[in-house]
Amino acid sequence: MKFYNLLIKYRFWLSILAIVIAIVLNISGTGFWPAFPLYFVGLIGLASHFFIGPLRLLQEPMEQGKMDEVEKILNSIWFPNLLYKPIRSTYYTVKGNVAMMNQDFDTAEKHLKKSSSLGAPMPEAEGANKLQLGMMAMQRSDFKTAEGYVRAALRVGIPDKESQAVAYLSMCQIFMNKREFRAAKDFFRKAKACKPTTKQVIDQIKEIEKYISRVPG
Repeated sequence: MKFYNLLIKYRFWLSILAIVIAIVLNISGTGFWPAFPLYFVGLIGLASHFFIGPLRLLQEPMEQGKMDEVEKILNSIWFPNLLYKPIRSTYYTVKGNVAMMNQDFDTAEKHLKKSSSLGAPMPEAEGANKLQLGMMAMQRSDFKTAEGYVRAALRVGIPDKESQAVAYLSMCQIFMNKREFRAAKDFFRKAKACKPTTKQVIDQIKEIEKYISRVPG
């Protein structure tokens, strides 16, 4: 695995080296066909570098929380528009998540919208994308846009119970703001039914529970 990661990391320069050696062999009189395997390997390496990219290298630094390394890998992708569509969608998702961690919400929203427009490789990833866009809209108090994104996230599917609880709590807050209390209570019950374990989500449930039982509907 480590060897494969090293190969991906230096794939571009190794491919260039293979093509240069092939050219040298070709013009030195060896001929085209003996040099052909090096041409072939070099061209395949360059194609995979530009069309697939090094996103496989992101897993380890993301798990270790090394966001500087994650950004370095993302910045090594010179032409993201050349990436295959599902890979490009993942690229913009990760860019959006990094921007969110850096509290750059405008950039995060821009990247996540690009990812969403491309279509995520899996419906769950698309759902997570739309949920994040909905949360950012809520931060701006743009409840109409937030509702659209969160509904879309629930429709396509959200990957885990914690995120589902966040989505239902968001819908609860949106409908409380619209004074549609019956729907708000229904979404609140759905959030509790997810049985979240994250402290932040549990605290939010407790906070809403203090007053939701007193509202009509």
